[in-house]
Amino acid sequence: MNSAVLVAAGRGTRMGGQVDKLWLELAGRPVLAHTWAVFDRLPEVEEVVIVTRLERMEDVAELARRYGLGKPYRVVAGGARRQDSVRNGLAAVDPRAELVAVQDAARPCTHPELIRACYEAARRTGAAVAARPMTDTIKESEDGRFVKRTLDRTRLWAVQTPQTFRVEVLRRALEEVERRGVEITDDTAACELIGQPVELVVHPAPNPKLTRPEDVPYLEWLLGRMQARAGAASGGAAS
Repeated sequence: MNSAVLVAAGRGTRMGGQVDKLWLELAGRPVLAHTWAVFDRLPEVEEVVIVTRLERMEDVAELARRYGLGKPYRVVAGGARRQDSVRNGLAAVDPRAELVAVQDAARPCTHPELIRACYEAARRTGAAVAARPMTDTIKESEDGRFVKRTLDRTRLWAVQTPQTFRVEVLRRALEEVERRGVEITDDTAACELIGQPVELVVHPAPNPKLTRPEDVPYLEWLLGRMQARAGAASGGAAS
């Protein structure tokens, strides 16, 4: 059984002002509804757990009703840190679940084939992460003003979500994070603490995250294009 945990408990402070980025409407729907719909439509996913802020739990249930998100789901409250929210989400997955994908709810354009590939890699390896090789030249700076050195970009990867795991692997990794009292912003970092190999999964489709106001136009355009393609495909199937 495959589960998905959508992490939607953050405040999105880099968006500025009072903007709640996951509830910002892009291409006719809140960002969270777009992300949820990708997993709701995917046959490989058998349940979805939404981790959100306590005051948004009823709003999440309303999203499911409004947009016909019919796959079994649970809504749980997030924690103070991302790792706490992931732990809460993991505790809520079905006991029969073998694999779990952890997804940033602020990534509404993740391609279904990337999600499938991450599940397959996690089944093989125990842990997998959506990733892209770095193409820019990367500099290290100690003070944010001056370059200290140039890093070898051929060995560097930018990781995204989904980050997918065998359930027992992620549970053990998060227990180690708690035991050591460290803070992580990436779930595969927990795997590094227990020596768990993490497979890199690459897919050519864009998988951007809504982080800053300047991300909005690109994401809205991309979501609109995805909707147009889905509509054309369904129309072609009907004819």
